[in-house]
Amino acid sequence: MLFELRQYRIKDGKRDQWVKLMEEQIIPFQTSMGVVVVGSFVAPEEDDLYVWIRRFENEAERKRLYKEIYESDFWVNEINPQSGEMLDRESIINTLLEATPKSVLR
Repeated sequence: MLFELRQYRIKDGKRDQWVKLMEEQIIPFQTSMGVVVVGSFVAPEEDDLYVWIRRFENEAERKRLYKEIYESDFWVNEINPQSGEMLDRESIINTLLEATPKSVLR
């Protein structure tokens, strides 16, 4: 399994709006396409931080799903414009992770 830890900085005062978009549109859409969303988090002491973790079978599946999701009409026309208003895209940190043998997440 391949995990992806994604850390976003949200523009001032927009984190609640961002979480709503994630939980009502982005996560349901991505899971319908085959992405496993392991978790979605906010940081109580950092009011601009949003973190989520996704799981893929392997790098080939990740690349295939990226293409299907991010080139879809729904993403291009609906999600991308909304997310651009809320995310500081230049601060996104995306880390690929592989579980260790004793990790509970696999």
